[in-house]
Amino acid sequence: MKVTLSFEDSESSDIAIMIDALRASTTITLALNQFEKIIPCFSPEDAFKLKKEVGGIVAGERNGKKIEGFDLGNSPTIMKDYETDEKLLILTTTNGTRALEKIQCRALIGSMINAKAVAKKSCELAETHIELVMGGVNGDFAIEDFLAAGEIIHEIKSILKKCEVSEYAESAVLASRDYESLKEAFKNSKSANILYNLGYENDVELCCQKNISKNVAIYENHEIKLIKD
Repeated sequence: MKVTLSFEDSESSDIAIMIDALRASTTITLALNQFEKIIPCFSPEDAFKLKKEVGGIVAGERNGKKIEGFDLGNSPTIMKDYETDEKLLILTTTNGTRALEKIQCRALIGSMINAKAVAKKSCELAETHIELVMGGVNGDFAIEDFLAAGEIIHEIKSILKKCEVSEYAESAVLASRDYESLKEAFKNSKSANILYNLGYENDVELCCQKNISKNVAIYENHEIKLIKD
């Protein structure tokens, strides 16, 4: 099994894991406790239009801020406690939904909070190539995505034992081995500082937590759903 790491651009035709650690991946993972389906949209206008057509809850942000007129932003802290009878979530985010658009194969959603679960599921589904795709921040590298990828790859290696891991992917594993340093890097990241300025300190804390969810979401046919065993 080949295991690689990439930034934004994806080349695998097998299984990808999209990582937007602060915050879309975490929000999606927790939202599937409440919603049966998530439809990612790539602009606020698309999201508004879809809500008018099919209903549901519309959530999203641009540069961390909740989009005006939306029901929710992109806060996993708020999402995990949100209650509604609606079963559809329409979501648009600055980086995560854009990254999904570029992936050409089946994509799982990975984060710190489901690292072990998403690693296990990727090993079950993949035949030849697991590619981890970092969402980044506005086209720039994001250290939190790199470190979350390292945590997931570490779990993949513990399952597969024998796999061909790229040096870029291996460097992420090495960088993520000290959990206290990982949390500090998350909290000092560019993404975290944007969130602090908007009052989302609790989101940063939540997104750092390891393996608190067994949810694994899959994106295919333009929809995100929970994989059920």
